[in-house]
Amino acid sequence: MNQADLIVGLQWGDEGKGKIVDMMAQEYEVVARFAGGHNAGHTIVTDGKKYALHLIPSGILNPEAVNIIGNGVVVCPTNLMKEMEQFDNLEGRLWLSDKAHLILPYHQMIDRAKERLRGAKAIGTTGRGIGPAYADKISRSGHRVRAQGYRDAF
Repeated sequence: MNQADLIVGLQWGDEGKGKIVDMMAQEYEVVARFAGGHNAGHTIVTDGKKYALHLIPSGILNPEAVNIIGNGVVVCPTNLMKEMEQFDNLEGRLWLSDKAHLILPYHQMIDRAKERLRGAKAIGTTGRGIGPAYADKISRSGHRVRAQGYRDAF
C-alpha cells in the first residue's frame, strides 16, 4: 500500500511546517505544495550549503523525489526563477501546474498601495501581491501559468 502524509498548518504564523516537511521529504517519492505564495519560507542547511525556499517544496533536496507546485499556489515567476538558481539540475524533479495562478507586478503594486491607504489599520501584508493574486483567481480574472507560456520553463 502506498503511503501519503499531509502536513497542514492550523495556526497563524510560523509553525515549523517546513522543518517537518524537510525531515519527512527524504523518505518520499513525491512532495507537493498545494497552496500559498512566496510570502513565507524556510531555510535549510545541508552539507554546508544553505537553501532558501519559498515556493519550491523542500523535497527538492531529495534527489529521488519529484516536487510539485500545485494549482492552488500563486507563483511570482521572477521569484521562482531566482529560487531555482540555487540548484544545479531540476530537470524532471520540479513540476509546476499549468493551472497555477501568477503573481504579476501589478498585484504587488495593488497590495502595497492598499496597505498604505489603510494607514493605522494596516494589516501587515508583505506587499508581495499574494492577496490580490488570489482575489483575481477567485474572480476568474487571474492569469494562469499555461496562458502566459511560463510552462515551457519546466
